[in-house]
Amino acid sequence: MAQSGGRELTGRGVLMITLGAFSVIIGVNLVMAYVAIDTFPGLEVRNSYVASQGFNDRQARQRALGWTTEADLTGGQLRLQITDADGSAAAVSSLEVTLGRPTTAREDFVPDLQLVDGVYVADVDVDYGNWNLHIEALAEDGTEFTQRLGLIHHR
Repeated sequence: MAQSGGRELTGRGVLMITLGAFSVIIGVNLVMAYVAIDTFPGLEVRNSYVASQGFNDRQARQRALGWTTEADLTGGQLRLQITDADGSAAAVSSLEVTLGRPTTAREDFVPDLQLVDGVYVADVDVDYGNWNLHIEALAEDGTEFTQRLGLIHHR
C-alpha cells in the first residue's frame, strides 16, 4: 500500500483518539459538576422535616397580617415597600433582608436599608441580571413575616 505523506491509521490509533476524546469529555463534566456543587449548596434549611412541622401555622399567621411587598432593583438602588391590608406602610418592628443571586451564595450580602417616606431604600453596587431578595420581618405583635422575591436589576 502506498502512502501519500502520512502515517497509516491503525486500530491502535483509533483507540487512542477515542480514549482521548472521552477523557476530555469526562474531565470537563467532572469540572462542571464540581463548580456547580461548590457554588450552589442546594440547602434552604438544615432539616426540612423539622422546618415543615410548623409551616401551616406560620403561613396562616403571616397571611393574617395582610402584608404585601413590592421591591425594585433599578440603577443601583434597592427599594422595598411593605404595606398592610389598608395599603399603609406596615408596622415593622425589625427587618432583615439579604440580596443575592438565585444560583450561588457567593454574592449574597445584607444591604443597608433606610426607611424613607414608608419605603426602605438602599444604594447597592450589584451587577445587572437576576437577584433574589430574602425578607425576614417581625410585626409589632411578634408575628414573623418571611418572603423571597425575584428581582431583575435594570440599568
